[in-house]
Amino acid sequence: MVNNQGAASARCDYSSTITTLSFAPGETQVTIGVPLIDDVYIEGLEHLRLQLSTPQGANLGETTSAIVTIFDNDFSPLPNPVEQDAFFVHQNYLDFLNREPDAAGLAFWTNEITSCGTDVHCREIKRINVSAAFYLSIEFQHTGYLVYRLSQAAYNTGERLPLNSFHADHLKIGLGVIVNQAGWEQVLEQNKRAFIDEFIARPTFVAAYPLTMTAAQFVDALSANTGGSISQAERDAFVADLSSGAKTRAQVLRDIAEDSDFVQKEFTRAFVLMQYFGYLRRVPNELPDTTFDGYNFWLTKLNQFNGNFVDAEMVKSFIVSGEYRHRFGQ
Repeated sequence: MVNNQGAASARCDYSSTITTLSFAPGETQVTIGVPLIDDVYIEGLEHLRLQLSTPQGANLGETTSAIVTIFDNDFSPLPNPVEQDAFFVHQNYLDFLNREPDAAGLAFWTNEITSCGTDVHCREIKRINVSAAFYLSIEFQHTGYLVYRLSQAAYNTGERLPLNSFHADHLKIGLGVIVNQAGWEQVLEQNKRAFIDEFIARPTFVAAYPLTMTAAQFVDALSANTGGSISQAERDAFVADLSSGAKTRAQVLRDIAEDSDFVQKEFTRAFVLMQYFGYLRRVPNELPDTTFDGYNFWLTKLNQFNGNFVDAEMVKSFIVSGEYRHRFGQ
């Protein structure tokens, strides 16, 4: 495939990046990284736009955007790189954790697959388990899955959660978080607090939950979106805490989003949705689909197998699909 349009795609050329640039006094230059996807298509030069916005304590000046050029490094057809174990693992980091892999993590998960040697069946199972591990990981569960649950509790979005808003929020709450690196728990906690404070201050949230709502109305509205996950005793405690000022709106929303019953209830629904978001980089009813039939099919099948993604062949079907593979090559 030759791309003559020149516009780089976040689906197959690079990973969207949202970050905060901090300048020390007198500092005039800061470097940011945009992960590139090293596909094997012959595409020529491609371009993406870098945009600066929402400055704090400074002015942006006249120039607020720039065009970034991606230089193609492919000149002849090559095998699909997704067959390479290191590439496959690296891409899972980008697709599910929104970051470049740390060296130890990349080596560990790549070795999980390569340890099979030439055993085809072993490699197939390992690839499935390694890929699923990114959704199941502590890192994703406390970043991407938390974003999903916050949106569900606030707006009952479910499988209609917009990909772009999810991706932007996931990047914010996961910024700088690498599980098992020194201080990661503190970074994650700071990110959670800052993100949820910002989340409830958004115009869409304020419009849905105006400050004129009583504590009971606020809690009941959120609770309704959890599909009965919040018990009457929990509901009454939230109302009491919010009424007395013992907890803020942000704290109540977080407690509801992190409620163990709610986490369990939404787990498989989010798992299926993240197959579309991660592997296909699209929402379930986007072309080539036009309905949620595919999403509902996989949700039903995963539930039939009690969440066993191997027996349900869900992860396998996505990673061997032509749509996934064609992101990187033929």
